[in-house]
Amino acid sequence: MARKENADTAAETGRLKQIALTYKMTRRADKKVGLVVAGVGIVTFGVFLAIGFLVGHPIYLGILGFILAFLAMAIVFGRRAERAAFGQMEGQPGAAAAVLENVGRGWSTTPAVAMNRSQDVIHRAVGKAGIVLVAEGNPNRLKGLLAAEKKKMARIVIDVPVHDIIVGDGEGQVPLKKVRTTMLKLPRVLSGPQVTAANDRLRAMGDLMSNMPLPKGPMPKGMRMPRGGKMR
Repeated sequence: MARKENADTAAETGRLKQIALTYKMTRRADKKVGLVVAGVGIVTFGVFLAIGFLVGHPIYLGILGFILAFLAMAIVFGRRAERAAFGQMEGQPGAAAAVLENVGRGWSTTPAVAMNRSQDVIHRAVGKAGIVLVAEGNPNRLKGLLAAEKKKMARIVIDVPVHDIIVGDGEGQVPLKKVRTTMLKLPRVLSGPQVTAANDRLRAMGDLMSNMPLPKGPMPKGMRMPRGGKMR
């Protein structure tokens, strides 16, 4: 019993620390986040309390207003925190890969399946909507990189629809903050077993990281082998 209580206390402390850390990170990009969130809570509670006095049930509506005020504050804070996080990630290499990692259940993601010398990169996600190639970098160079990746996959997954998303703010591109929403709006055309089969075939094909050859000759001083890696 004592262990369970200690575990619950530790989990609660961890959640509070996470909220505090998120607030600090958000406030760096959004100086008004504290005022806005507090204002939403006060206004929501005030409105319900005023209605309570008008109808003769201030305690009942006051309690309801407090609960709804807390909920409204959480929603507003979450949205502003998400907006601040995307603002900090935008333009950073690998930002799209970070978004894909949090796209939701039912998606299997593989970062950096293709890359060129200019560090334009393509990430892959597989789900019930099919295969989604998410590209970040120079749009003109990415067109050729996407075409090459689709050609390579066409030999492995003929019957699976392939969508491509170029991350950016230009015409025909998708802003980083809308990548997840765009993917979730795609029509679901595959069953669970079909998604698993497509994933297995693509993994058998390999990707940029797994196909990258190890340098010949002695290993440089201080260089570590990746976990699970073997010398060839």
